[in-house]
Amino acid sequence: MKAIIPVAGAGTRLRPLTYTQPKPLIPVAGKPIISFIIDSLVEVGVDDFVFVIGYLGEKIKAYVEQQYPQLKKAFVNQEMRLGSAHAIWTAREHFKDAEEVIIFFGDTIIDVDFHKIIDSPHSTLGVRKVHDPREYGVVEYDFEEEKSRKVVRVVEKPKIPKSNMAMVGFYKIKEVGLLVDALTHNINQNIRTKGEFPLTDALMRMIENGVEFKTVTVDNWYNCGKKDVLLEANSILLNKKGYASEDLPQYQNSIIIPPVSIGRNCRIENSIIGPHVTIGNNARIKNAILKDSIIGNYASIHEVVLLKSVIGNDTAITGLRQSLNIGDNTEIDFSL
Repeated sequence: MKAIIPVAGAGTRLRPLTYTQPKPLIPVAGKPIISFIIDSLVEVGVDDFVFVIGYLGEKIKAYVEQQYPQLKKAFVNQEMRLGSAHAIWTAREHFKDAEEVIIFFGDTIIDVDFHKIIDSPHSTLGVRKVHDPREYGVVEYDFEEEKSRKVVRVVEKPKIPKSNMAMVGFYKIKEVGLLVDALTHNINQNIRTKGEFPLTDALMRMIENGVEFKTVTVDNWYNCGKKDVLLEANSILLNKKGYASEDLPQYQNSIIIPPVSIGRNCRIENSIIGPHVTIGNNARIKNAILKDSIIGNYASIHEVVLLKSVIGNDTAITGLRQSLNIGDNTEIDFSL
């Protein structure tokens, strides 16, 4: 079994953070998004990966090669970003002969029993009920066979949804040859949706050609392409066992409010950190209050209060220290 991990996107909704850092390397609860993906698959026996890279792809390649030297892996460059199906099609020579493939989009963190999907005798889609399905690819079921969860249709971002079950970016495909055929057909015939080649359209062609898809509902899904979802995922995961830092050193004149994840070689002075803060390695925090935030490696934060913030690597932020002599009945507002 091979895993295909498309990570070529530019992460435009997280700019300016992603101007210099690819979205899959943004840390959540102490480790980059892409590590959640790789670690989850390695735990269920997957050790052969194909990464489709593009924007800032050299940084992703360097990270994976350094952190996962034991994996079998290939890197394919998607020179033109024409959609998820195009990204996977670009890598077809690396997986076309595989018995099964896993596709796992590189900005996705999910909670699910991965064995349910890996061990399924059918091609399987990870799904989750959403409030507004118009933003996602959705699945529609055969209601006469509702208990079997047989998929009869998949639609990319429907204007009038007939289902609120969204695909979460995790797929197992057993009919690999038919997947390649569907991808190739849609690209050669220039069959696009909203100007791109989405994977949803290729899956629909497979269904039309007789492939049977089932679904597995994930427990939680964090589509980390937006700041608020990124911070929500960071908060929820830090509350779970195994993610927050334990046995932290005593930081000078500072208060740590768990749960937090603090990296190696950090220097923290005269500060209040937490709850729900992730700090990368070698950060310098002084005279600051940080809450519900993600701070990158080598960041320098002095004399500021940060709430619900995402701060990139090698960033320096210095606030304003005031010395005041204020008389009675005075109101001062520094928020402007």
